[in-house]
Amino acid sequence: MPASSSGAPPAFVQSAPATDGMLAAMDALGTRVAAVRAEIGRVIFGQPDVVDQTIITLLSGGHVLLVGVPGLGKSKLVETLATVLGLHSKRVQFTPDLMPADILGSEVLDDDPGGRRAFRFVPGPVFCQLLMADEINRASPRTQSALLQAMQEQRVAIGGVEHRLPRPFHVLATQNPIEQEGTYPLPEAQLDRFLLEINVSYPDLAAERAMLVATTGSAEATPVEALTADELMAAQALIRRIPVGDSVLDAILGLVRSGRPETSDDATVRDFVAWGPGPRAAQALMLACRARAVLDHRLAPSLDDVAALAPPVLRHRMSLNYEARAKGITLNDVIDRLIGRIG
Repeated sequence: MPASSSGAPPAFVQSAPATDGMLAAMDALGTRVAAVRAEIGRVIFGQPDVVDQTIITLLSGGHVLLVGVPGLGKSKLVETLATVLGLHSKRVQFTPDLMPADILGSEVLDDDPGGRRAFRFVPGPVFCQLLMADEINRASPRTQSALLQAMQEQRVAIGGVEHRLPRPFHVLATQNPIEQEGTYPLPEAQLDRFLLEINVSYPDLAAERAMLVATTGSAEATPVEALTADELMAAQALIRRIPVGDSVLDAILGLVRSGRPETSDDATVRDFVAWGPGPRAAQALMLACRARAVLDHRLAPSLDDVAALAPPVLRHRMSLNYEARAKGITLNDVIDRLIGRIG
């Protein structure tokens, strides 16, 4: 179990298998997560679901894709998370001319005082704990796929040599709606590496009013660190130990498998889904449900967690065929139909 920077284990780390220790660890983690939410709430207005789902992703050890039009605070959320969670962060602005080496790094040829030449690796911005991939779909698929190995294996290979990335490592990518000019769709393999796809919508009137007052004055609220990187890794380890009941496990498996046209007994899925979610979707849903239970100060996930998290887990792991689009059937319609079968 990772230790905190002070040398002592964080308060919510269970060091013994006793049930009381597990409960105390979860309770302590819930308290710390509440502090994280409060700090983020001082800066981000009117997006409670977005904030919660992003925290769930990080507690689950995954990557998140934030989808929305420009100007909704996606970049500000990532910047705030880096501060509140005590993570070393870097930002890459994705543009059509961005190259994979601009993300991963490259080898340069150096001359030493003796006249000898040797290659030296210069790390790229991916060597951080929280990488913000801003407007990721404005770069070509070739550049987008440069993150595949980093997201899956937390290491990159340059010139035949593998380099480990810092821990924890998370990618928080922002994406403009694909219909906007100058965007490229993300490769399906890379989409599958994102634990959740979170839709960021416009704030309501009250939240936008509060944001307007808070951000146009002489001073803006500044978040403070509420969790350390070591504590985040300890929390991720604890999340994986939370028990999951058979009913929740069966619901997750049933939901994911019923979304595949090859194994579904739903005629709508068989007729209109081109390809469905793979096993990584079930893994993501299992971890996310555990993290959501911690957020709500519960000891185990429930069927409500499965229903609430199914859309952000599935919407980027499924695709409809042309017949569905011709008939006006949307992916949300299909996912809602699958959720209705839970329980």
